[in-house]
Amino acid sequence: MRKMRFGIIVMLLLIAAGLTAQDESSLTLSLEEAKEYAVQHNKMVKASRYDVQAAELAKWDVISNGLPRLDGSASLTDNLKLMTTLLPGEFFGQPGERIPVQFGSKYNTSYGLQASQLIFSAPYFVGIQTVKLAEKMSQQSLEKSELDVKEMLVNTYYLILISEESIKVMEETTENMNKVYESTKAMNEVGMAEITDVDQALSNVNVLKTNTSSVERNLELSYNLLRLQLGVAMDTGIELTTSLEEILASTDIYNVLEMEFDLRSNIDYRLIESQEEMQKLTLKNEKASVLPSLSAFYQWNKSGMGDELNDLQWFPSSILGFQLSFPIFASGQRYSKIRKAQIDLEKLQTSKSMVSDQLSLSEKQLRYNMINAREQLDTQKENVEVAGRVYQSVENKYREGMASSLDLSQAHNNYLQAQNSLFSAIMDLLQTKLALDKLLNNI
Repeated sequence: MRKMRFGIIVMLLLIAAGLTAQDESSLTLSLEEAKEYAVQHNKMVKASRYDVQAAELAKWDVISNGLPRLDGSASLTDNLKLMTTLLPGEFFGQPGERIPVQFGSKYNTSYGLQASQLIFSAPYFVGIQTVKLAEKMSQQSLEKSELDVKEMLVNTYYLILISEESIKVMEETTENMNKVYESTKAMNEVGMAEITDVDQALSNVNVLKTNTSSVERNLELSYNLLRLQLGVAMDTGIELTTSLEEILASTDIYNVLEMEFDLRSNIDYRLIESQEEMQKLTLKNEKASVLPSLSAFYQWNKSGMGDELNDLQWFPSSILGFQLSFPIFASGQRYSKIRKAQIDLEKLQTSKSMVSDQLSLSEKQLRYNMINAREQLDTQKENVEVAGRVYQSVENKYREGMASSLDLSQAHNNYLQAQNSLFSAIMDLLQTKLALDKLLNNI
């Protein structure tokens, strides 16, 4: 009975392992799931997370420099041959002679503790503010990395969906043109069409097949780019579940246009603000370097001396002290550093103003572009309908012998061009909305 239970458990584990391996080798993702997956697994985002961890450790490294410190020490010395010195003989009742005397003991040992505490240091307190701000900036850099990855991934997701729709249209058109070719070929065999019409129809089919193959190769490149952005292996199978129709149906440009632009919610502006704060701290640190620093220390020690290790005489000692250091003269070096930090701060403030102007301009321009893209999309939809009706009409006339193969080829090219323009308009609208969403921190 136990063997049977054990066998069942092993079988279940093997099945679970197989399912896990299958899950790792293929992904089925909606647009939202793809964004969340990329945030968790993208290598660029992972590197930014390591930067956050490093910044946190650096913060505590600086803070620990001002906390109490306690160090221990111990030593043991074996004086193999004691030092000898000559003393005047008068000390020993032998005037006029030099008497050799050895000082010290064979063994010297000691152990002790030393405690130290920083009492005041302006650069230390500024340093704490600096590393805390550096940690905050690393968090902001992580947020920017996540936004950038989301933007790139969504853009690739859109490109794949549009490429797949384009392939569907081209395959349907190829199938239709192949029927025209077969019909023209049959008409030529009974003398109702010229050989040039057959050649033209075959040429149209071949061009469509070549273009379809080209788009399919580009589609695979887009999938590889998506795998890279997701942080998965290049042989991972990916199935996208959000359709282009669903995305377009959920694209409410008027809702986006009504959203107010808060400059301080934009990650690029918050980063430049943090850089300004960092430069202010740099200036503050240079000014703090002219202030004195004060620290205190206490040292306790116990020393042992004697000619035998098991018979040492011990003598304790202790020291309490304060250390004050302050700059006196530096040949103008400190002034030049302070002045340079001031200039760098003014330069950064100018850059901050430029970023503010650029973001405001981009926001207005993207809103205009979105309205234009929406209008362009509506126009291209109508053009596709018109081109489709014209193509269908010319094809019917061609079958009845009332239109030439050149007319059919022209109508066919116009229809494909209208479809390409429609897909370009869709991509333009989606990319414009994506850029505005990123600017509004709404991805």
